[in-house]
Amino acid sequence: MRVNMMQFDVLITNTNIATMSDAFGYAKKTPYGAIHDGALGIKDGKIAFVGTEDELGVADAHKIIDAKQSWLTPALIDCHTHLVYGGNRSDEFEMRLNGMDYQEIAKQGGGILSTVQATRQSSIDELYKLSLPRFKSLMKEGVGTIEIKSGYGLNLDGERKMLQVAKKLGDDFGISVKKTYLALHALPSEYMAKADEYVNQACNWLKVLHDENLVDAVDAFCESIAFDKNQVSQLFDVAKSLGLPVKLHAEQMSDMGGAGLVAEFNGLSADHIEYLSTDSIIKMAKHDTVGVLLPTAFYTLKETKLPPIDTMRQYGIKMAVSTDCNPGTSPSTSLLLAMNMACTLFGLTPEEALAGTTIHASKALGLQNSKGQIALGMDADVALWDIDRPADLSYLIGQNHLQGLWVAGKAVMYFAQ
Repeated sequence: MRVNMMQFDVLITNTNIATMSDAFGYAKKTPYGAIHDGALGIKDGKIAFVGTEDELGVADAHKIIDAKQSWLTPALIDCHTHLVYGGNRSDEFEMRLNGMDYQEIAKQGGGILSTVQATRQSSIDELYKLSLPRFKSLMKEGVGTIEIKSGYGLNLDGERKMLQVAKKLGDDFGISVKKTYLALHALPSEYMAKADEYVNQACNWLKVLHDENLVDAVDAFCESIAFDKNQVSQLFDVAKSLGLPVKLHAEQMSDMGGAGLVAEFNGLSADHIEYLSTDSIIKMAKHDTVGVLLPTAFYTLKETKLPPIDTMRQYGIKMAVSTDCNPGTSPSTSLLLAMNMACTLFGLTPEEALAGTTIHASKALGLQNSKGQIALGMDADVALWDIDRPADLSYLIGQNHLQGLWVAGKAVMYFAQ
């Protein structure tokens, strides 16, 4: 009797799998949607088999990996970063710790506009060189998808340059990069007292950069020190006309109602959300808008107002976790640290933290149908970890036990045992 043999490009055996997939009981309270003594088959960049070794039967592959009981998870997703920028603001960090407040630092040429100046002065090659170590640091922690925002150019050439660098980083390393337009990040000095004129220009630039295929989504900073709801709505209307999804920096320092606004635009996510109101939570639940938690920024700013985690749980808000990598408030390239801080500072469980960097982070980028979980037909974006249990990813502060990372079935890095 002839036995049909399953053929794969890559086959990982003798592994435990945190699928984070409803197909394996994640939504039905099977912790992590876990499969023990499992196997994973990859073919043509997709997951072609996931299950126990007993279910696998007879199989072969171009490359077979014995995981030796290590854990597989979906490749991590960093869904909110400002990774591309010029300059360095460690001097401001030191100034703040010596007692100088943000306003005084800004008067001396510091703050976000100092990063704008440094970014504008940097060539594409220089920006790429500066951003590359930050990008690689995330990859080395098992991150297979990264969102990168503009927002330090604040003119057409500067915003274009940042988005071009973001695209090149993804292309060069085979990592999925989502490019987000964030011209409404701050008001540049040349438009002081002319905010509405700047918003009009930002809307025009968006159309240009969209035509150049450099924009996947649109973001803005809705805050008393940035832009109000009417200005954000103007930009979002343009994004909607172009078929682009929106997201928003919302309720970081005060309740501006921004989270409710982005939900009403059927937005992907509301990010920061320390001052999030129940009214906005209800709107987010209605429109299935993800809440993105950024604990490293919370930590750096010494914020004391906690995001309303229990209320978000009550209304079923999906919570993502991200680094917010940026030079001013979160100079971090460790998503694993962000997961730990989401647990220790915000009270997430380790399972919620992993969901926040996989299945919920994918939804925050509009990628829920292809990434963020291990299930048949999904992109073969997986990470292999030398850990005892998935909770170790949040528990082991400053430790990185990554053994391998595959994106679309290709090994981005693999450390043979």
